[in-house]
Amino acid sequence: MEKSEDFEKDKKMKEKESSSSADDDDATANGGPSEEASEGGTTHQQREAEKLSRKFSYASLCSTETLDDGDDDDGDDDEDEHNKDLVLGPQVTLKEHFEMDKDDESLRRWKEQLLGSVDFSSVGENAEPEVKTQSLTIISPDRPDLVLPIPFVPNAKGYAFGLKDGSRYRLKFSFIVSNNIVSGLKYTNTVWKTGVRVDNTKVMLGTFSPQQEPYTYELEEETTPSGIFARGSYSARSKFVDDDGKCYLDVSYYFEIRKDWPAPS
Repeated sequence: MEKSEDFEKDKKMKEKESSSSADDDDATANGGPSEEASEGGTTHQQREAEKLSRKFSYASLCSTETLDDGDDDDGDDDEDEHNKDLVLGPQVTLKEHFEMDKDDESLRRWKEQLLGSVDFSSVGENAEPEVKTQSLTIISPDRPDLVLPIPFVPNAKGYAFGLKDGSRYRLKFSFIVSNNIVSGLKYTNTVWKTGVRVDNTKVMLGTFSPQQEPYTYELEEETTPSGIFARGSYSARSKFVDDDGKCYLDVSYYFEIRKDWPAPS
């Protein structure tokens, strides 16, 4: 009897173990969490979280760079506004400049080197510099120089001068500077044909101290357009402006480009 009871107990235990093993197999087959699958799932989630973290970090970096660029632009704007609001001290005459610190030998020599040999006979009591443009000379090979007083005196057709198409030429200005140093003198010239702008020239002439003798400045050589469509009437506007925006010359005029040079007047 005892052996029969032990046999029955062993049989029931084996049936329980078999049933438990079958349940585990079914759970695994149905996608249930096994130990390895659980560990694998945890690793996969960690990787996804790491990728997401990197993605957000990159986006934050891009956003920071974009904001930094914007801040730099704002800084430039603020600097421009600051420069516009900058108020300079009162301008004084050259005579007053030389009288200042006249007992300081080193400073006096520095001023002489900076200003050069200034002609004080051209220095008035006015602190504002003056630039008087005297003439424009048109220089072309194998042609006599054409000297035009400024302001221009137009001919019977209303033209200040005429040029031959396809010809080489240079412009030379003559001007006098008085009272004070003129800084950053610029020449600008805009040309139109039938209302359409065809040329826009800007040339930095330089900084000039006052003197009685006129300065001359010769521009680089240019060539007039050629062909039948290039000939005709042109309008132009020339200016002399310094660094402070002060305009010393503003003249509008007409000229023509012809098949041949006009006859000397």
